[in-house]
Amino acid sequence: MHYYLDFEQPVAELERRIEDLRRLSDGRDINLTAEIKRLEKKAKELRTEIFSSLTPWQKTLLARHPERPYTEDYIHFLFTDFLEMHGDRRFSDDPAVVAGIGRFEDAPVVVIGHQKGRGTKERIIRNFGQPHPEGYRKALRVMKFAEHFRMPIITFIDTPGAFPGIGAEERGQGEAIATNLLEMSKLKTPIIVVVIGEGGSGGALALGVGDRVFMLEHSVYSVIAPEGCAAILWKKNDREVGPDDYAKAADALKLTAADLRKFGVIDGIIEEPLGGAHRDPKVAADAIAVIIRESLQELIKTPIPNLLDERYARLRAVGSFTERMD
Repeated sequence: MHYYLDFEQPVAELERRIEDLRRLSDGRDINLTAEIKRLEKKAKELRTEIFSSLTPWQKTLLARHPERPYTEDYIHFLFTDFLEMHGDRRFSDDPAVVAGIGRFEDAPVVVIGHQKGRGTKERIIRNFGQPHPEGYRKALRVMKFAEHFRMPIITFIDTPGAFPGIGAEERGQGEAIATNLLEMSKLKTPIIVVVIGEGGSGGALALGVGDRVFMLEHSVYSVIAPEGCAAILWKKNDREVGPDDYAKAADALKLTAADLRKFGVIDGIIEEPLGGAHRDPKVAADAIAVIIRESLQELIKTPIPNLLDERYARLRAVGSFTERMD
């Protein structure tokens, strides 16, 4: 059984009825095929209607869906001979960041991504996908490895943000993120970035500087989570913020893939299966594979000096603003 978000409940009720009918007819002399097909068609139509008009806050909840595919899931579907590399050679390993080498359609590549973990035990080990400085330093070490051996880099972004704990700050969280931004901007190898879930603030940016940046259809990418934004802007002594405030903040943050494509922050949107990537992870992975293949074919042909110039120009062109002359 799937985990359903609040706005999916009408579909959930239909799909439960379908499962009940399947169990009822299993091994019995009862033909319920016609009724099951009728309900399946109705559920698909209802799901299409719901997912065609999701609000930014609903997309945020979908991006955090506990069944959504994570970096390791996409590594399983997309890459062969993956060998994970551990440690930053300074302090320790950080399980919130997965990094290693593998093959994409027989071509050697480096893969790096956030990993939230499944189940309480693994999520604690992975720190819920919130990296420490050593996670970013590990990522940079592997990126330098890729540059040295002329391997393209593919990063998967899915984090609520860098870990804000005292230990992380003591070990230079801000410096580690800033160093990654600087170094990624001038790495002499192609970089493809895919936001697969949450893209949270600097914790996402530290893996997000690339020649091509894409987002899955129901992923989000913003400077702060809607909850944090609402707490900063609207929290009062006599009132706590709630879901309505989160929805208002999500609208203002312009964090959806459509918004970020419009602003030029990303280069394209990758379509997800109806209902979200978790409904069919293999189909979602196949869609990502198409984008990686097309991007690599283009970027590998680009001379390194041109690649760096285009990356710099792309970064300078990000965003939109209006000048006022008062």
